[in-house]
Amino acid sequence: MAVASVKFDRWKSQNHGGSPTTNASKKYAIFVGRYQPYHQGHTSLIMQKINQGIPVLIMVRDIEPDAKNPFTTEQTVEMIEKFHAAHSHDVKVMIIPDIESVNYGRGVGYEINEFTPPEDIGFISATKIRQSIKDSNDDWKLLVDKSIQSDVEKHLMESAIEL
Repeated sequence: MAVASVKFDRWKSQNHGGSPTTNASKKYAIFVGRYQPYHQGHTSLIMQKINQGIPVLIMVRDIEPDAKNPFTTEQTVEMIEKFHAAHSHDVKVMIIPDIESVNYGRGVGYEINEFTPPEDIGFISATKIRQSIKDSNDDWKLLVDKSIQSDVEKHLMESAIEL
């Protein structure tokens, strides 16, 4: 599970929608997820846009905590905001209702990109991170930024009491 350093520029990208834009008006790139917890696979993906100078809007699905999703939506938003503030990234985070699907019609002035992680990042799993913490195995700390590790542990322990 060791990750020496996460590379932020090696993801493959395929555009399924509109023509690539210059983004001169600084429109936001959006990312939707549960982020249970926010880990280096997530941050590496989001850095694909941040490194291009494109601001990012992270939409966190509003879900009820359970065994698979132990963090509340608010805890998740807090951890994401804390990470990006610690790195001075141009990121906004918002809560959205839980979704059934993501759909689009035709290209109307924005790209629809699919990013595929490189092998050394693709194995990162929030499920494995949560299990590692429950097993008192500190390997997970290689997969979650130091700025939010204590929050991940604290919130996970709080949720274990409630679940």
